[in-house]
Amino acid sequence: MRAIGKRVIAFGLVNVPVKIYSATEDHDVSLHQVHDKDGGRIRYQRRCEIDGEIVPYEHIVKAYDSGDQTVVLTDEDLSSLPEERSNEIEVVEFVPDDQVDPIMFERSYFLEPDSRSSKAYVLLRQTLEATNRTAIVKFALRQKTRLGALRVRDGILMLQGLLWADEVRQPEFSSLSETVQITDKELDMSSKLVASYESDFEPEKYDDDYQIQLQKLIDAKLEQGDTIDTEATFGQESEGEKGEVLDLMEALRRSVEKNRGEKGSAASAGKAGGSKVSGERATRGSRKKAG
Repeated sequence: MRAIGKRVIAFGLVNVPVKIYSATEDHDVSLHQVHDKDGGRIRYQRRCEIDGEIVPYEHIVKAYDSGDQTVVLTDEDLSSLPEERSNEIEVVEFVPDDQVDPIMFERSYFLEPDSRSSKAYVLLRQTLEATNRTAIVKFALRQKTRLGALRVRDGILMLQGLLWADEVRQPEFSSLSETVQITDKELDMSSKLVASYESDFEPEKYDDDYQIQLQKLIDAKLEQGDTIDTEATFGQESEGEKGEVLDLMEALRRSVEKNRGEKGSAASAGKAGGSKVSGERATRGSRKKAG
């Protein structure tokens, strides 16, 4: 895993330097949008409404629309905020573990000690375990101030982002306002049904059936030849769409396959430089790999 940042857990006069790692990842099959008529890749362009030009990411900044006026906020403006500059994970209180409602949980991060001595890290971990407490913290990450819960999972300190209180909606269902009578026999039978399903939760027993079936469908179409040419599908990129080469192995693989195809075709044998992968094709190959 690659760390996404470094922070210092601060509670009292104790500082615990840590590295932050994303605790979860997405394994969904990557899909693109194409034109059903000819299979051409559908692309979304970042076009300026004033001059009509396509704008590359490095020239795009954020803005706030107040209705009558628009305030432009540059990266420098946002990074100048005191909370954004802070590298602390500030412990504000310790609460009983069962007082943190799971509905508030957002993203999860693993924390690794980032110092020669991990004693402060281990001390905090053992303290949380011994007291059955969760540390409520405030921290800044990716230009956003966050509330978090610091707890222990399998001997590792875990930081879980929390929603702010006003981000959790209050349910108002009129259908639950009416009185419903449940008999003892109904409740007893329902409890027996629950008992018949009782088990220990083992998340590894479950698979994402949709993604498995989707991959089987894709593999079947590849095997049956129900495909279209990838290069023709991706089309020609404009200057504003070129990106960084992300996957060298994918570029090399496509180079070898393209070179073999050209050697087997007399019509394309005279194309000079045809075996080389341009920066655009390497970019397209890497994007196809990365989804």
